[in-house]
Amino acid sequence: SLKMASDSPESLMALCTDYCLRNLEGTLCYLLDNETLRLHPDIFLPSEICDKLVNEYVELVKTDSIFEPHESFFTLFSDPRSTRLARIHLREQIVQDQDLEAIRKQDLVELYLTNCEKLTAKSLQTLVSFSHTLISLSLFGCCNIFYEEENPGGCEDDCLVNPTRQVLVKDFTFEGFSRLRFLNLGRLIEGVNVETLLRPLASLAALDLSGVQLNDVGFLTQWKDSLVSLVLYNMDLSEEHIQVIAQLRKLRHLDISRDHLSSYYKFKLTRRVLNLFVENLVNLTSLDISGHTMLENCTIPSMEEKMGQTSIEPAKSSIAPFRGLKRPLQFLGLFETSLCRLTHIPAYKVSGDKNEEQVLNAIEAYTEHRPEITSRAINLLFDIARIERCSQLLRALQLVITALKCHKDDKNIQVTGSAALFYLTNSEYRMEQSVKLRRQVIQVVLNGMESYQEVTVQRNCCLTLCNFSIPEELEFQYRRVNELLLNILNQSRQDESIQRIAVHLCNALVCQVDNDHKEAVGKMGFVMTMLKLIQKKLADKTCDQVMEFSWSALWNITDETPDNCEMFLNYSGMKLFLECLKEFPEKQELHRNMLGLLGNVAEVKELRPQLMTSQFISVFSNLLESKADGIEVSYNACGVLSHIMFDGPEAWGICEPHREEVVKRMWAAIQSWDINSRRNINYRSFEPILRLLPQGISPVSQHWATWALYNLVSVYPDKYCPLLIKEGGIPLLKDMIKMASARQETKEMARKVIEHCSNFKEENMDTSR
Repeated sequence: SLKMASDSPESLMALCTDYCLRNLEGTLCYLLDNETLRLHPDIFLPSEICDKLVNEYVELVKTDSIFEPHESFFTLFSDPRSTRLARIHLREQIVQDQDLEAIRKQDLVELYLTNCEKLTAKSLQTLVSFSHTLISLSLFGCCNIFYEEENPGGCEDDCLVNPTRQVLVKDFTFEGFSRLRFLNLGRLIEGVNVETLLRPLASLAALDLSGVQLNDVGFLTQWKDSLVSLVLYNMDLSEEHIQVIAQLRKLRHLDISRDHLSSYYKFKLTRRVLNLFVENLVNLTSLDISGHTMLENCTIPSMEEKMGQTSIEPAKSSIAPFRGLKRPLQFLGLFETSLCRLTHIPAYKVSGDKNEEQVLNAIEAYTEHRPEITSRAINLLFDIARIERCSQLLRALQLVITALKCHKDDKNIQVTGSAALFYLTNSEYRMEQSVKLRRQVIQVVLNGMESYQEVTVQRNCCLTLCNFSIPEELEFQYRRVNELLLNILNQSRQDESIQRIAVHLCNALVCQVDNDHKEAVGKMGFVMTMLKLIQKKLADKTCDQVMEFSWSALWNITDETPDNCEMFLNYSGMKLFLECLKEFPEKQELHRNMLGLLGNVAEVKELRPQLMTSQFISVFSNLLESKADGIEVSYNACGVLSHIMFDGPEAWGICEPHREEVVKRMWAAIQSWDINSRRNINYRSFEPILRLLPQGISPVSQHWATWALYNLVSVYPDKYCPLLIKEGGIPLLKDMIKMASARQETKEMARKVIEHCSNFKEENMDTSR
């Protein structure tokens, strides 16, 4: 079912919710006085829709950097006559006191506030307005909610001397919360009297006191007939705690796990304690003892343990105390304990570090509230993905995506999660991943790059992007991904390996995309960024991959994009070209990339006059004799000159070298090339070549163009015959054959091109009737 879940398209509800939130003004709302959002007066929305709007809004603000939060968003839900809220989950800095205040008239049944550090005691008062309806409440990590500001002086001047102090509220209790059954007070601030706070609650069913230190938990016995779930993660236990827990006979879920790294615990778990739980807590279906040190050996002798197939039957349990269970547990938390490596564990789901299944269970169980544990579990998954093959790939990917989304600002999770993603998205897993899932990966990778200017995260994220088909799979985030990469490349202190990967990605992104994409990226500063990198490499006298990729990227981004060609010239691109040529005379790949780019510049009529200097023309003429990279450098140099010749003798504004002399060298070069050369070039359109055919002012340009077409249709007929036919090349060639000014050899070649294309057409005709 997991595979199906990841492949199925978004529901209509999800798509509509997303659309409305991104276009509030055009859908549900109008702007009052150009600033405040107001709901249209004829709208009534039930809680199913309102809950989704609020929860999805929180998710978008948290995970989508382009999404703009609205200051007045929560006021849209202030009137229960038009909007109903029942179950909402709010997180982190997104929520402030005034937001809760805005919805105080709603009859909330479930309110989860997770790590909402901006909430103060003002929000405690707002909670009272939900007291008659609330069944579930979480204040996990809301570390300031029991603090109020007190201004001791009261007068204006005194405030400068005595700024407001944070004072702990001691008199708040859950008096009047008659329906409250589920309560999470994880990471509650020290100094709050938990017993007094909770005493008014008549029938608590679930209580979470994660990270709260209590020496006396005797008061818990007041709920011994109602409490079914108790979480005491990271509470340092004692014998007294154990005795109290053993009296809570209705418990179905007990979590006394801990982070074994967080601090020194005096308490050690014993065989006797586990026996006590098994004997007394007869309804137990879920137990978490992760991170505990076992004081004595409670495992079955290894001879007996290894017998038979792996079993979850309590009678065969490798952990002795669990042989007393009536039935296997639904969940058993053994992460970072020695017990998880045993053979027979009487539970359907075990969290641990023994194998992939246990590690995934750990990530699933601890992600929401325990990032410190989750990052270590993801680290184990990273090793599994790197060394072995993941057998539950989709589940692994979805869990890592969830963890990265949930803990966008947690460095450890961002480092381990982004590293795991690299291995989980590589080519061997490609077939198992849906478009939707791969898009989710791209989104969290870009979030990571945005939130973290940290080298490891940036490198992991860039490497992960290399696992995708570029530009196709990144096109839906095209602008954003380019901005992030340029941002990395513009940083003054640069990690060499990240620079190399980022330039490679930039190059791939501008290859084979539409011209409007190229123009947009040019306006973002792409050309300038590449030229700066080239400048830097020149200064260091290094011609490495970064240098070659930068020229290649410029070649790609100027292809049929005059604006970017102009930018290249305006930012002293030609000066850099000459300097690179002089500094690296032997670097063939570099020469090819540079001349490919200049070919693009030469195709723009308005820019050609800037190439008409003695220095440039001499350089291009000399490169006609180059044998670098097969024929590529010579071919591109000849292409540049062909466009310049096409402007006629009157455009030749220089005395040296003479136009006729250059023409002679061009003919000689073309005649020296092998017509069957395999090419390092990719034409998306023949338009710039075809415009050189119907003219008599420069027969050599005509010849270069015809040679180019002949070579490409002979060597790559499947790709280039259809392109030539589609772009109307055949009639142009036929007209050229009739021209008196065209050279005989050019006409011969043109006939061969036409013949090739008609043969190709006949071979590929559909003969089936």
